Amino acid sequence: MKPLLLLLALALTVQARQPNIIFIMADDLGPGDLGCYGQKIIKTPSIDRMAAEGMRFTQHYCGNAVCAPSRCVLMSGLHPGHAFIRDNRQADDAKGLPKMGKPEHEGQFPIPSATRLIPEILKPLGYTTGGFGKWGLGGPGSTGEPLKHGFDRWFGYNCQGVAHNFYPTYLWDNDHTIELKNPPFPSADKLRPDEDPSKPESYQRFKGSEYSADLIAEQALKFARANKDKPFFLYWPTTVPHVALQVPDDSQQEYIGKFDDPPYPGGYGYLPNFKPKATYAAMITRMDREIGRMVALITELGLDADTLFVFVSDNGPVSGTLQGLAGTDCAFFNSSEGRRDGKGTLYEGGFRSPCVVRWQGKIKPDTTSDHITGFEDWMPTLLELIGAKDKTPPTDGVSFAPTLLGETQPAREFLYREFPSSGGQQILRMGDWKLVRRNLTAKGKAKAKAPAMTEELFDIATDPAETKNVAAEHPDLIVKMKTIMTSQHAPSADFPMPALDQ
Repeated sequence: MKPLLLLLALALTVQARQPNIIFIMADDLGPGDLGCYGQKIIKTPSIDRMAAEGMRFTQHYCGNAVCAPSRCVLMSGLHPGHAFIRDNRQADDAKGLPKMGKPEHEGQFPIPSATRLIPEILKPLGYTTGGFGKWGLGGPGSTGEPLKHGFDRWFGYNCQGVAHNFYPTYLWDNDHTIELKNPPFPSADKLRPDEDPSKPESYQRFKGSEYSADLIAEQALKFARANKDKPFFLYWPTTVPHVALQVPDDSQQEYIGKFDDPPYPGGYGYLPNFKPKATYAAMITRMDREIGRMVALITELGLDADTLFVFVSDNGPVSGTLQGLAGTDCAFFNSSEGRRDGKGTLYEGGFRSPCVVRWQGKIKPDTTSDHITGFEDWMPTLLELIGAKDKTPPTDGVSFAPTLLGETQPAREFLYREFPSSGGQQILRMGDWKLVRRNLTAKGKAKAKAPAMTEELFDIATDPAETKNVAAEHPDLIVKMKTIMTSQHAPSADFPMPALDQ
């Protein structure tokens, strides 16, 4: 009997399947933009259902306050004090593409070849890997191209600058471009003097026939269907709802006339829009529709029990000091749930992310967690969930797989962020305490004219909007937290922060 039992055990082992991972990341979306986080105007039934069938996190933090460094934290498992990319920065060493008619310096400053990203770790474990959306970690011909970092398939944008237009003239299909039928117009275009901003026809020339988000979603669906018989990692960093505000008319009509919505005539580097608030809402609802199609496909293929869904956003919404940029009105939609400021800052509105996770049969439905988590945690979390915890490379992340699976887990010791833009910012979250340091990048003669460095301490539990600075009341705590901050910052020649580097 022993040989038979052994054969049975081996058969069961062979049949056991590692779960698919579908990781969806919105672009500049606030938690408050989703119905499952309290949104009353914008309809997001698919994501709301995902939350009802899984777990919703209330204290999940993006990798950073803007696109590229946040994505680097997610993909590398390193927080911003150790990650290579620490700010948005256009490539200065990408190969020119003049013969293809593309921008000569398309793409962001590239991650080095040695940087190991999530797909590079999953591939040797038997995963087929695909990315669909916006990359932002290295331009064409650079060391940071997605196909050089573990992706078998890539479709969408490479450069986040090109992604400022949802009707581009081309997209990347693996290592080459495909031409689209959209008319060419600059992403920073605006109305001409002879175009009346009060007339809808003045805005028609900023539209096309091939909406990039639809094309990207379609390729993501094809990838899932083509790889249904083996484990796959599907990374879907959609560009919705990042500006410019653009959406096909059939989606926009759902929100036209529902609220006061004055035109945005253009300027400040982004395209005009006749009904910007309706467009913003419609972009999110259309994204939600495509996510619903993906969930329906996984159900159709019988893979619900074998598929882990994750939904997050790359940074906070366009709010606070950026309020109104390109016609956005995130205050109207309460995108940041009343938290302070928005994208570009390390106040709560700038890098607090929605986080919804669904895995049928593994994650208890309709559950909520206030466990503090961040983008650096996804690498160890995913590896633990697929049974490959021992394959986790050195990381700043802390797996929260136990929380997802309904087990008890110790509170996180601390969460660290730094961001060299907007004068230089640094924060530490430790329990309910959050220390914010600002004005850290001035040097030389500029330092004498720059605002003095500030330190603010907030109790996030009692003051989630960060309105009351209690630093003067807790000097010993400030010293302790600053000691941790110092230990977590590794100087970067490419992204210097003089006040911290010395």
